Formats: sequence, structure tokens, C-alpha cells
Amino acid sequence: MSADTASSRVCLIQFSRAPVPGRVKTRLLPYLSPQQACDLHCELTQWTATQLVNSGSGEVELCVAGGLDFPLFDSCRQLGVARLSRQHGKDLGERMFHALHERLAHCDCVILVGSDCPSIDSDYLRQAVVALHEAPLVLGPALDGGYVLIGARSIREAMFKDIPWGTKRVLACTRAALHREGVAFTELPALADIDRPEDMHVWETIKQGASAHTSK
Repeated sequence: MSADTASSRVCLIQFSRAPVPGRVKTRLLPYLSPQQACDLHCELTQWTATQLVNSGSGEVELCVAGGLDFPLFDSCRQLGVARLSRQHGKDLGERMFHALHERLAHCDCVILVGSDCPSIDSDYLRQAVVALHEAPLVLGPALDGGYVLIGARSIREAMFKDIPWGTKRVLACTRAALHREGVAFTELPALADIDRPEDMHVWETIKQGASAHTSK
């Protein structure tokens, strides 16, 4: 990593939701019960917070849709999350733009991730930081056609307009918007997120690997 990369101030934002059964990880119902899906959401939120904090890439902000008064978010603060905040906006695009725009007023670059991609680790975050020294924006594609990470040194609101959030066309439409706006960007390797029953094996494999590493 270059001296420039090391000296830049990076902020990390993690998006999550209030852990309310029946309102989180709904695409896993009825494969999981509402409570099981909520428990999974809490596990993934804590796992992601731990990965971000332990990466040492920058201060971590947990930005929440819904209320903040849940033990889950207290535990994330204990893990090292520096700030809790609320998401603002009518759709995911507005919420991401608002969060990125607000933090870019204080940081050289901002990296935003969700809480459903447990494969995001220190190395992946370092790749994102390095990429932001080559282009003003970086995307981490998801295998299902969305993206699991977006990092920026500068952003435009139009990048988040008219995107069919929650569909397989998110990444393709985002690329098209970036091309229209003339925004240079780079992409990291694609990762799997945990949204549907067929994704659960990814999480089980990661947990087993972490358990085996801990027991050594």
C-alpha cells in the first residue's frame, strides 16, 4: 500500500435494519421462520461489524433503517462501531446517497456495505481503498446481479436514480448510470450475499471456517 493510500482518511458505513421478526431477511421465509430469519439478520450484522472494525481501514458507522433502541446495536458498539445513525430517504438509492454524501464531508473516501455479505473481509476492503486511488468510485458486484459494496471519493445523486432496487438488474443499471454521468469506476471480484435459501450454504461454510480457525 502506498503512502498516499495509508494517509487517506477512510470512513466505513454499514447498512442494517432494526431486528424485527417478519421484517428482515423476508426472502428467506418460509424456509426460515420469522424469528430464525431475524436471528440470522442479527448474526450477519454482528459478523459484518466485526469484519469492518477489525480491518483497521477506518472508523465504522452503523446506519440503520428503523429504530436504534435494540440490544443488537448496543452489541455492535461494544464490538468497536464508532457511530450509530439512521437511514434517510424514500428508497435504497436515496438512503445510500444521503449516507455517502454526509460522510464525504468529513472523509477522503467512504465505503458502504450492507449486512448480508459475510465474505467481505479486510483484504476485500483494502482492495476497495486501493481502487479509490485509481478511480472516484468502486463497486463490489454481487453474484445475484446487485452489488455488495460501493466506495466513493465523490458522488452524484443521478447515480442512484431509477435503479430497480432488489432485482437482478441493479448492477447493470448502475453501470449504465455511471457511464451516462461520465463517472469512472472500477470493480472488485464478485461475492455472494445471503438473501435466499440457496445462499445459506455460503454462510454455513464461512462460520465453519471461522470456528476451525478459532479452535486451532
